[in-house]
Amino acid sequence: MLKRIVIGIGGASLLGLGLFSLYAWNSSIDPVTPPLTKDYSPEVIAQGKILASAGYCSTCHTPPGGEEYAGNYEMHTEFGTIYSSNITPDVKTGIGSWSEEAFMRAMRTGVSRDGHHLLPAFPYEHFNKMSDQDINAIYAYIMTSISAVEQEKKDNGIPFPLNIRALQAGWKLLFADTEPFVENTDKSEQWNRGAYLAEGVAHCGACHTPRNALGGEQYEKMYQGAAIDGWIAPSLTDTSTSPIPWRAQDFYEYLTTGNSPYHGSAAGPMAPVMHKGLSALPNSDIEAISVYFAAENGTDQSIDPSTSESLKSAIAAQHEQADLRIDQGARLYATTCQACHYSSETIVKGRPLITLGSSTHLDKPTNLVNIMLDGVRSDQGIHGVVMPGFRDALSDQDIASIAAYLRQAAGEESWPKLLEQVGEIRNQPRFEH
Repeated sequence: MLKRIVIGIGGASLLGLGLFSLYAWNSSIDPVTPPLTKDYSPEVIAQGKILASAGYCSTCHTPPGGEEYAGNYEMHTEFGTIYSSNITPDVKTGIGSWSEEAFMRAMRTGVSRDGHHLLPAFPYEHFNKMSDQDINAIYAYIMTSISAVEQEKKDNGIPFPLNIRALQAGWKLLFADTEPFVENTDKSEQWNRGAYLAEGVAHCGACHTPRNALGGEQYEKMYQGAAIDGWIAPSLTDTSTSPIPWRAQDFYEYLTTGNSPYHGSAAGPMAPVMHKGLSALPNSDIEAISVYFAAENGTDQSIDPSTSESLKSAIAAQHEQADLRIDQGARLYATTCQACHYSSETIVKGRPLITLGSSTHLDKPTNLVNIMLDGVRSDQGIHGVVMPGFRDALSDQDIASIAAYLRQAAGEESWPKLLEQVGEIRNQPRFEH
């Protein structure tokens, strides 16, 4: 009896392994000769350039100081280090021998031309929402307009057995959303355009949606915020902790200028999203994305932020000076920060009230501490407006004191183990595009 049970379990296991292997296997697609510019219309190539920018292709496939699109951008994940692929038209090390069919399969299902599964650091779940026409336009642009660079991809630092590519088939089966984009007939044409762009090529959810222990997006918490590249991508929904709700015009201003006076400036991984990515899109598309996220945020568009009690309190708090002899955080803020971060009776763009900003109201001090340590460069936030970093000027205790003072002034509960968190944030790997 026991022998039969063992044989049955073994047989079932072998059968299951065989079926999974069959499911995980993908055929190779024949190589082709790289297409020429004359094979595509100028309009298609131009559209591909816009979409490649909106999808941040160069951002993730170009390391600092490296050749554009040649790969080896370093990404740190909870599962190890991943290096992006060379997607230039180089036949030997890039995708020069890929056909439109092979490129389409990779974008929709995360499978390479040779049949191996791509790691989900490549957001094919989002690119799958794009139309065939848009995907082919990106292919046309890359193949005809990007210089071929011969550069081998570095080996990923993913440990065994997670580095077994066939297992990605199981991950896809469990977690990947491979459904195409479907318009919501109950919404406006503008909302649907924004949803198509945000869910597809711009893949906003890849950063702003929390993930489970195995790295799968938790779709039931879509856009509710997540940790990414040493920062916090805040919630874009009605779960946002921002004291002033995000209206469509706030999203639009933020995405076009890098700053919202009522919420703060773009820094860290978000800065290239608008300055090197979404900036290529026409204004109508940015407006559509803004309308989409304002709806996700559940904002009453008739609200006038200038009359907000939160704004009035933040402005009034500037005039309530703490005892600088006792409160170290207040003293450091007054001498280091307040000269720039001050508005009299109305808020001034480029001089955000930190007690009002989103970073001060998050559950973790990550973004606020990152900004204090490294500042805001001229290519982040508002073009040309800079904030100096205080990494070498202020100690962990100094940074923690200022953060604690701002958190208290913002009317929020203290961040736990703040000094310890400041040290961890200071010493984390720096992620630069």
